[in-house]
Amino acid sequence: MPAKWLHKLIHAVERFERLHRPAIWLVQISIFALSGLLAFLLRFDGHIPAVHHRHLAWGLLIWVATKTLVFRLFRLDRGWWRFVSIHDMRRIAAGNFAASLASYLLIRLIAPAGFPRSVYLLDLLICFLAITGVRVFTRVVLESFGEARQPGLDKPTLIYGAGTAGLMLLRETRSNPSLQYHVRGFIDDNPKKRGLVIQGVPVLGAGASLPAMVAKQQIEEVLIALPSATGAEMTRILGLCHSAGVHCRTIPGLAEIIEGCGLARQIRDVAVEDLLGRNPVNLDETALRLKLEGRVVLVTGAAGSIGAELCRQIARFNPSAIAAFEVAETPLFELEHEMRQAFPRVPFHPEIGSIQNPSRLDEVFRLHRPAIVFHAAAYKHVPMMEAHVFEAVENNVFGTYNVAAAAADHGVEDFVMISSDKAVRPTNIMGATKRVAELLLLALQNGRTKYVAVRFGNVLGSNGSVIPIFKKQIAAGGPLTVTHPEMRRFFMTIPEACQLVLQASAMGRGGEIFVLDMGEPVKIVDLARNLILLSGLRPDQDIKIEFTGARPGEKLYEELSTVLEDTLPTSHKKIRVFAGYAPANGEMPQYLERLREVCANRNLGELLVALKEMAPDYSPSAHLLRRVVAGAGAPRAVAARA
Repeated sequence: MPAKWLHKLIHAVERFERLHRPAIWLVQISIFALSGLLAFLLRFDGHIPAVHHRHLAWGLLIWVATKTLVFRLFRLDRGWWRFVSIHDMRRIAAGNFAASLASYLLIRLIAPAGFPRSVYLLDLLICFLAITGVRVFTRVVLESFGEARQPGLDKPTLIYGAGTAGLMLLRETRSNPSLQYHVRGFIDDNPKKRGLVIQGVPVLGAGASLPAMVAKQQIEEVLIALPSATGAEMTRILGLCHSAGVHCRTIPGLAEIIEGCGLARQIRDVAVEDLLGRNPVNLDETALRLKLEGRVVLVTGAAGSIGAELCRQIARFNPSAIAAFEVAETPLFELEHEMRQAFPRVPFHPEIGSIQNPSRLDEVFRLHRPAIVFHAAAYKHVPMMEAHVFEAVENNVFGTYNVAAAAADHGVEDFVMISSDKAVRPTNIMGATKRVAELLLLALQNGRTKYVAVRFGNVLGSNGSVIPIFKKQIAAGGPLTVTHPEMRRFFMTIPEACQLVLQASAMGRGGEIFVLDMGEPVKIVDLARNLILLSGLRPDQDIKIEFTGARPGEKLYEELSTVLEDTLPTSHKKIRVFAGYAPANGEMPQYLERLREVCANRNLGELLVALKEMAPDYSPSAHLLRRVVAGAGAPRAVAARA
């Protein structure tokens, strides 16, 4: 068909669609009348006898009126023809059958006798084929020829994944002019799909053949349509794309697509989160709403990575107010601006202060009267806390006690502390202080405030985490510094961690230490290599990786519980509860008082002994033990010499 006539046809169809419902009524009425006429002509081989002219007149009158009414009742005049689907076909078949049945009954009741019986079936079939045919024709014209794209600008593209998501992506690339892709084939690792042709697009082969397909088809981009792929699968595909020298992008999970604003806007570059293969979190939103809606929630450390995301997640459940307690002024100012824009109906109260100041905490609790407290304020960086031991204890232990005691004094119902995987058999001061803080909470149970702690590992993109550091090193041209080839860590995304913290808070009855399912530990060197690949560079060639040696207090492997048997399952598959050692009643106040005296005297050796007494599974690092043996009086000075 010449391009000139093709464009005229497209514009005619689009003008017809803009008229929409009046045009649909007109077309459908015409089809009802023509179907009846054709049924008579077929029945009598093209020549209708005079004796049946009145039957034709009665039939056309009843068919047009009845079918118009029935199609209106079935809402078949409201479809958008360019998106006609199998579901629409079923509705059209049902509506057509109902309309033909109603017409048959009326004709038998009021039309003259002698109406040809075979005409009923012929009319039913012709009407169904015509109604569906005009819709399918409209979709074919608009999908096949309707995108006004400039020739040569579409990228030759492969879709990795010939499943539901791949099919959705193919349809979107065809119907959405903003997506400048020309899909030349599918890649799929299922051998049963090889050689298939899906909506006119062939399945060219498995992932192993990707480099050959890229070269043969002159592919510029690969779209990964595997929303349920594991981290290992995404890493393998990323490596294949890199070896083929082609850029790759991906789509989010189908749940995110449904909640989002269309597939076209959600195609994005592959992110490091995709390589973890984290499954979406299923929340008991009813329980969370009952817990949070209409109540005042206080978040300490509110401007940090976890604290800020907690504020965002909590705001979704319409609390009566959120009080954000934070020592850092500028991040708190920025968070306030964000929250007021994103959640204008949720009162947000920024409060500057330190958890080491009991008087300021008392003021904030008196002012806002929170029902729930999420305690995220803490010093978290392991090497820095090894060099600032007393400051770590004063903030993570005494600061936590101050907040927990204020919660008890002011009648807070639920207190949730963010703990760490480093509290498991701690080998550093940061982990030891978190473990002591957990034990403090267990000892503070008073029958009124429910104290719980939630342990998890590293979160991607948090302040000071390895990902932002690696990105800065890549931007500077390298090298990427990794402490040890076998260093492994648990990782999860910030939203996932905070959602599970909220879920654990709704489950807590007081006295529990919840442990989040972190999946499998990830080798830091693998993470570094993948980040280099995601930047479009080659590991060990464009960007070097250097090993600097483990830092003070670091483990090669972090643990979330000492052994799996030390945790018990809960009603949520991603949350377990720790069933380990708990202090005897009355022990913790004495330990805490001794710890205060030791910190006041700044005696490192006595401090390590006191921490060991409070947390028997704590094993001080060799770095700290050398400082004790050397008789270090000023920890920072010794750290500088170490």
